[in-house]
Amino acid sequence: MYSIFVLSILLAPSWTSPGAIVSGTTVSSAQNVTDGIPGLASTFTVPAAFPTSVFQKYYVTPGPATDSQPQPIIFDPISNLTFPFDLTNPNRTPTHGLDPVLYPSALANLTHEDTKTLILDAIDSIRGILKTNTSDNCSKCIASLLVGQTVARFAPTWLPEAMITLCKETGFQRAAVCDETYQPATYGAPWTQVLSFANVSGLDGQHICASLSPTFCPPPTVVPYKVQFPKPRPNDTELPTRSGTKIKVLHLSDLHLDTRYKTGSEANCTAGMCCRISSNHFSKLNSTQPAITQPAPLFGSYKCDSPYYLALAALQSVEPLTGISNTNRPAFTLYTGDLVAHEVESASGREYVQATEVAVWQIFKAYIGGPIYAALGNHDSVPTNLESPHSIDHNGTLGQQFSWHYGHISKLWEHYGWIDNVAQTQASLHYGGYSIIHPLGLKVITINTDFYYHANIFAFLHADNPDYSGIFSFLVDELQKAEDQGQRVWIMGHVPTGWQGQNSLPGGSDAFYQIIERYSPHVIANVFFGHTHEDQISIYYRNNGTSQAASDALVAAWIGPSLTPLTNLNSGYRLYEVDTGTWEVLEAYTFYADVNSFADLNGTGPVFKLEYSTREAYGSAANWPDDEPLNATFWHRVTEAMEKDKGLVSLFNTYQGKSSIRSPNCTSDACAAAKVCYMRSGSTALGRACSQGFGSVQSPYTGVTI
Repeated sequence: MYSIFVLSILLAPSWTSPGAIVSGTTVSSAQNVTDGIPGLASTFTVPAAFPTSVFQKYYVTPGPATDSQPQPIIFDPISNLTFPFDLTNPNRTPTHGLDPVLYPSALANLTHEDTKTLILDAIDSIRGILKTNTSDNCSKCIASLLVGQTVARFAPTWLPEAMITLCKETGFQRAAVCDETYQPATYGAPWTQVLSFANVSGLDGQHICASLSPTFCPPPTVVPYKVQFPKPRPNDTELPTRSGTKIKVLHLSDLHLDTRYKTGSEANCTAGMCCRISSNHFSKLNSTQPAITQPAPLFGSYKCDSPYYLALAALQSVEPLTGISNTNRPAFTLYTGDLVAHEVESASGREYVQATEVAVWQIFKAYIGGPIYAALGNHDSVPTNLESPHSIDHNGTLGQQFSWHYGHISKLWEHYGWIDNVAQTQASLHYGGYSIIHPLGLKVITINTDFYYHANIFAFLHADNPDYSGIFSFLVDELQKAEDQGQRVWIMGHVPTGWQGQNSLPGGSDAFYQIIERYSPHVIANVFFGHTHEDQISIYYRNNGTSQAASDALVAAWIGPSLTPLTNLNSGYRLYEVDTGTWEVLEAYTFYADVNSFADLNGTGPVFKLEYSTREAYGSAANWPDDEPLNATFWHRVTEAMEKDKGLVSLFNTYQGKSSIRSPNCTSDACAAAKVCYMRSGSTALGRACSQGFGSVQSPYTGVTI
């Protein structure tokens, strides 16, 4: 196997794309480079200067005499509004916008005194429940929820303050966290909605209590649910014939643009996201501030989301490394969610989210030609993680409370020509999910995965029906149309359904697995996710994964590496080479920049380089023919090779963190077995059955190694 760490000999002093948006040092385009895409560079040094031509105007313009982050003036072509500087000014205390706060309707019109009595009695009742020694923690939690439900139904606007009081009194969280979490404008009002409509005594309540703490109730397992399909699976299914024509598809994910990033601020903070001026700074402006231990570099750091400089650097590297540009277009680009930074809820808001969306799409538009097909991430709305089903109040105000987001972002996609009006209307209706047929014949279906994401508290409603939102019915309908018309499909979303089983609710991931099995591999060619920030793969098998063999492997989910370094990761992205007949992936190249080097950059920007070719990294070990696609069977063979060779597991572990210096090593038998198990787990149930503690490379492993 070739070495991925040997840098190419730099032959040319500079390279400039059409339009002079990017420039830097790379090899001549006529020179074939070992370890790179033939005819292209395997390494590219981004210029130090910020490419100011990407945005027309700036509140703060970066220049040669300053290393401050830019503050572009963002104009929203959908609302025809220009976002104010104070929205993202890193030197001011951010505050929540004037977003609506919505509650369920009260079941009775109580007087002020009656309401006050109800609240005091409810708090006293919960105190008594928590003090009893005759019940287990799960029973106590359910009983407390029943009391809270009464308040939610009869005095909804009073519940957030009651939750804050109990949160502080019981020491459930720190006082500041209680205030932040349960105030009405963040999660207080949504929790009131959920408690009002939930089946607290049933599965809904178990999910709620397990989400609050696993010491309250154990996480529920899969409850039997059968997805309804319009037609049975055909007896005879065949894959299409390869065309022999290859196209390029770019896969970007999890940029998390931090428009409030502050160069020189603390990059090694102990709480929250770093590289910001902390609230402590604003509260003590006239006092001595703690010394900065690790100044935030211009291009980003391991405990921080992506500053503008990193976002633009990554996009500048795409053309020299992949050959893709605004003029030399890929067939299309996938973006698997999360545009917005990991912002605290009190500092977010609709305006903040929309400004980030406009900024990111403008950056992508400047560097990438062709359509960009996007899925929504859990950070792409406000409050974070939340999406409510239309059916919560029969498509009323509460069922439409996030429609502002679906409408705005889908109109941006249409504005840039990436989707048509039919798909835009579909996305507005289906929570941002839509289907579209590419001119070359592939059907791309995106879904909103928040409806099975464990942190979306609205997903706890009607938990025994994973399709309460209708998102799976939408997916099935689109897949059935594709099967009837002989189309190939790629599915894309944000939150994966498997790996170690910690991201998806078991019912939702099981429903998704049933759908994948029904329509694979004759319809579904590939699945794409993001969210974890790590380079991962999940394999789906026949019979719900009960038989995991090469002959049972149906389709693989490619989990895209993140552009953001948060947490302890390098910045990366991927390019696929795809056959236009079968729409199978023939080759995948992953690129990255070493974030550990950013603090020492002097006179240049970061170096982005080829990390690895998937075929060259794993093909030989898996004994895989050079002309066969990188499909589910290939990936299963890779796991078989990993079972025999821990060195291959260690290599996969390195790539999982995009070669980050901070990734823990995976050299024990227990870690190796867990990695193989995660790769073969396409559902929460399968992932939970694996040994835990080796899932993420963003912190030291906690799994038992003996």
